[in-house]
Amino acid sequence: MPSPLRRRSDLAPLLALLAMTAAWGSTFFLIKDLLVRLPVADMLALRFGIGSLALVLLAGRRLRMSRATLRSGLLLGLLYGVAQILQTAGLALTSASVSGFITGLYVVATPLLAALLLRTRVSATTWAASGLATVGLGVLSLNGFALGPGELLTLLSALVYAGHIIAMGRLSTPGEALPLSLVQMVVITAVCTVAAVWPGAGSPGLQLPASTGDWLAVLYLAVVAGALTMVLQTWAQARVEAARAAVVMAMEPVWAAAFAVTLGDDRLTSRMVAGGLAILAAMYLVELAPRRRRGRADAGPTGPATPVDVGRETS
Repeated sequence: MPSPLRRRSDLAPLLALLAMTAAWGSTFFLIKDLLVRLPVADMLALRFGIGSLALVLLAGRRLRMSRATLRSGLLLGLLYGVAQILQTAGLALTSASVSGFITGLYVVATPLLAALLLRTRVSATTWAASGLATVGLGVLSLNGFALGPGELLTLLSALVYAGHIIAMGRLSTPGEALPLSLVQMVVITAVCTVAAVWPGAGSPGLQLPASTGDWLAVLYLAVVAGALTMVLQTWAQARVEAARAAVVMAMEPVWAAAFAVTLGDDRLTSRMVAGGLAILAAMYLVELAPRRRRGRADAGPTGPATPVDVGRETS
């Protein structure tokens, strides 16, 4: 029978990803309010800059990194930063609900790119869960859809996000979560700062929040929904195969809807419930059901089963 310590360690990456998506989901109504007074690129540069500083203070003298970690962080940060810019540019040309749905297509793009580019073996269960999560995203988000420049930019951002998830799964290691997260945050800050001050961006320099409330919102976005979530994702993806991680990360719009209903002005609708249940079912297929089967096998009458790798499912 598996020990309680082993069961907790097997479940920890799933809980880390769920905590990360909850923090992401809590930011939607904050960002929506902030962007009335603060340009998008300025807010992103400030958010990730403060997040980088928070990680430096957290690491202190313990911060050490190899050249390999530095190279990996540069690539990952560049991917994430470009995805942020593309998504923001697309959001200016389409609705928030359509943007959320198209961005969530990284759930399907991740296993597809992993299979095409890396020859990664993706199980039938993972493909089914990816499709089910995409259906859930559509039910949760869409009231109408038309393909235009905003939608194409957002689709491109989803592909880049999928590339980031795949690269994170390949490049992250259990002992390097903090330094790898810091390098990514610094690179994302640089990319967003360039976008903010680029000629024609609409502002000669970075615009800062003008009120205490706005500063508190930016600090939350930077420290909790920026630095902390980056560390959680980096740590968890060193232990979870990228396609499975993408399905769990589809929980973000479910959390966003939950926060919008409980803390905002949105009303609970049947579409929210149906879409959320579909995404929960997808997560159950890809994560919880296999864990229960392994638990029953380990507790069988013939004694402990051979340990099963719960990390990457590559061949």
